Amino acid sequence: MTIGTLASGIVLAACVVLAAENSAAPNVPPEMKLEALPSRASAPQDNPATPAKISLGRLLFFDPILSATKDVACATCHHPRFGWGDGRATPIGAGGGGLGSERKFLAANSLAPLPRNTPTLLNVGFNGVVAGVRPDAVAAPMFWDARVRSLEKQALVPIRSRDEMRGEACAEADAVDQAVSRVRAIGEYRERFSKAFGQPQDEVVTAAHLAQAIAAFERSLITSDTPFDRFLRGDPSALNADQQRGLRVFQDGGCMHCHGGPMLSDFKLHFIGVTDRSADGGREFRTPTLRNLLHTAPYMHNGSLGTLRDVLIFYEALSDAVAETLDGGDTTTQPRLDPLLKPLNLKADDFPALEAFLDSLNADGYDRSLPATVPSGLPVPK
Repeated sequence: MTIGTLASGIVLAACVVLAAENSAAPNVPPEMKLEALPSRASAPQDNPATPAKISLGRLLFFDPILSATKDVACATCHHPRFGWGDGRATPIGAGGGGLGSERKFLAANSLAPLPRNTPTLLNVGFNGVVAGVRPDAVAAPMFWDARVRSLEKQALVPIRSRDEMRGEACAEADAVDQAVSRVRAIGEYRERFSKAFGQPQDEVVTAAHLAQAIAAFERSLITSDTPFDRFLRGDPSALNADQQRGLRVFQDGGCMHCHGGPMLSDFKLHFIGVTDRSADGGREFRTPTLRNLLHTAPYMHNGSLGTLRDVLIFYEALSDAVAETLDGGDTTTQPRLDPLLKPLNLKADDFPALEAFLDSLNADGYDRSLPATVPSGLPVPK
C-alpha cells in the first residue's frame, strides 16, 4: 500500500465518522451537531475585550480584596491548578484556608460548604453556544441552575454570597459597594481602571466596570485546539482508532441529544436523578460541558463522582430507572427523569472507547498563569 493510498484511507475513515454525526442519531436537533470550538468568545457590545481590561480582570480575579473577609479570591475556588475549578466535590469559600482537597474551615462557624460543585471557567465564554446559532454573550447561562445570564452579572454574585466571599463581615446589600470602595482606595487599581475603560480615575472604579473586567478575563480562558477540534477542522490523524470508535459509541448512544454542539452541551436544564443539599434538592440542572474533563474532576453538579468511569457506570445504571419512569412508573418520590434519557446498552469494551473519546476533548496547554502579586498586597491563592 502506498503512502498516498493509506492517507486516502484515513481521510475516508474520518469522513465516515463525521458523516455519522447526522446519520447515527437522526433525531438529534441541528443545534446539537458537533462543531469545533471558535478561537475567540463573543463579548457584549458594551464590553469588548482589550489587553488592558483582561490584565485588570486577572488581577481582580486573584485579589482577596473583593471578599468582605479579605481572604477569599475568585481564584480560591477557580484555580488554574485545578483546571480553573477547585478539585473538591463542593467548595469552601469564606472561613476556609488552603486550596483544593486541602481546603478546610479554619474554625468552627455557621458557614458550610456550598451544595454544588465548582464549574470550570475554561471556555466559560462559550456558555450557551450551540451549532448554527449566533452567540449571545448577554444571554449566556451561568451557574448550575442558569439563574443568572452573562458573565458580567455572574461576576458580582459570589461577592454578595455569604458562604462564598461575604461571610459574616457585612450585609448582603452592602457587599458589592464595599468591595468597590476597597478597590477604589488603591492607587494602582484606579490607574488600571482608567487605562482599561478610558475614564478619569475619580469616577472609573464602579461595580459595572469591575464586573466587566473580570468577565473579559474569564472569556480569555479558551481551549479551542483539542485533538477533537483539530479532527473536526479536517485533520483525520488527530483522533486515534480508539477515540474514533468512542465517538461512534457516543453518537450511537444518543449522548449528542444533550452533549452536542461546540461545547458538548445543550445548556438546558435536565433532571437525571442526582440531588444535593440545596433547598430545592437538586431538581433540574444545566448540562455541563464535556470539555477538559481530565482536569476538572470530580463530576456531577454535586461532585459525587470521582472518575469518568464512575460517570459512565452511573449513566449505564440509569437504564432500569429510565425504563420504569418513562413507562409511567412511580414518580411520587422524585420528578420524572428527563425524557431524553435512554438506556445506553453499553458493552464492556465501550467504556474504554468512550473514555478515549472524552480524552480527545482535553487541552493540556491552557492558561495557568497567575500574578506574583496583586495591588492590594494581600496573598495570592497559589
